[in-house]
Amino acid sequence: MKEILINPDKRLRKKSRPITVQDLKHGKHDELIKEMKEIMLAKDGIGLAAPQINEHVRLIIVNTKDGIVVFCNPEITSQSWKKEVDEEGCLSVPNVTGLVKRNYQITVSAKKPSGEPFETTAKGLFSRVIQHEIDHLDGILFIDKAKKIFKKNHEREDEKH
Repeated sequence: MKEILINPDKRLRKKSRPITVQDLKHGKHDELIKEMKEIMLAKDGIGLAAPQINEHVRLIIVNTKDGIVVFCNPEITSQSWKKEVDEEGCLSVPNVTGLVKRNYQITVSAKKPSGEPFETTAKGLFSRVIQHEIDHLDGILFIDKAKKIFKKNHEREDEKH
């Protein structure tokens, strides 16, 4: 199983290239998608971007209550004015969380692994995870956008008595 790149690994800052329709139709990324699903589930993640495992293609997966959704070449085509601040973490930035402002609702167009185009509108957590993973495709980490960052300690200050 591939290793997840950990910040400050410079490869996390690399922009990813689009996947060609030809590559999708020939199943060139099927093995990568399978491996990404295994890694995400093994690490209890709710999303994973290909660059996190040193594959610099525009591919993300998101774990939803209805199963894992695969987005090839995802693009946000519209976003709500309404934004929300919430806590985020990342498999590539272990033991750190941060408060990040994101659009509450987005519409995303992408391709399925078969190459077939699709569009989805996402709200709340689903929207947040998609935006977080798309940031990875552009070399952006949540800590770049976080207003406040928290390090997870094994023992909190107020519990030391």
